[in-house]
Amino acid sequence: MDIITTIIYIVLFIVMMVFVFSIGMLRQYMPKREVLLVLGVAFLIGCIGGAFFLEPIYDELPEVASIVEKNMPNNEETLYLDISSSIDTNQLRDKLSGMDGFRSFDETSITIPMWTFKPVEREYFNYVLGNIDSHYKNYTVTSNELIIQLEENYTSSEALKTFSDWYKLVYGGTISYAQIKAVLVVDSSKIDDFNQALLDEGIVASKMEGPVQNSMDAINATMIPDWQFILVCGGFSVVVALIGVYIDSVIPAYRRFKKFMETKRKR
Repeated sequence: MDIITTIIYIVLFIVMMVFVFSIGMLRQYMPKREVLLVLGVAFLIGCIGGAFFLEPIYDELPEVASIVEKNMPNNEETLYLDISSSIDTNQLRDKLSGMDGFRSFDETSITIPMWTFKPVEREYFNYVLGNIDSHYKNYTVTSNELIIQLEENYTSSEALKTFSDWYKLVYGGTISYAQIKAVLVVDSSKIDDFNQALLDEGIVASKMEGPVQNSMDAINATMIPDWQFILVCGGFSVVVALIGVYIDSVIPAYRRFKKFMETKRKR
């Protein structure tokens, strides 16, 4: 949300509070029993104003709080990515590395879904995987998938090719899908640009770590749910209405108190 829209929303909420205050001032022209109706209307107006005008601003507080961290020099964010094998990771690497604020992009592992293994088949894959490719840093065979850790500077496309060639030779089939895990490190000040670039490729970071994310998490931890915030806005509106209801009593009392304090100082 841009600053102009934010200002407009705040002004509109203030206008609603002025209206609520004006309703409260009409108390002297209505029966005392109608005061509860005034307070009920004030609460409803406050809730509506909070939901439409203040809640969108409230929801963006974590993003606003992260601006400071984004502009601190040398801050960096780490994004953990789950990438489909249908995406050309080499092309993605070239695209990301050409952007301002790029630090590093490492493909860490590939996960290949398989069928539900029988005990003998699972034992076989545990034995044979290490012989398929010496660049497989480590590997895990679960009940229905293969998880292969990649050596540094060894890409997922190379690893998938060697496994696919072996699989076609042994089983006569092809591997239709695999999931690639990668780690992207960027300057905190450019995190929005990289998130957009990833989104353009249909990729959303599964996890993010760094000063920006830490500040957003800290703010989120202190924020109340939206429905509670709306109720707080309604309660605030009731307070405004009460001030309007008793303004005729409050102003004279304030003036007497002020006069008393001035007299006390003179003594």
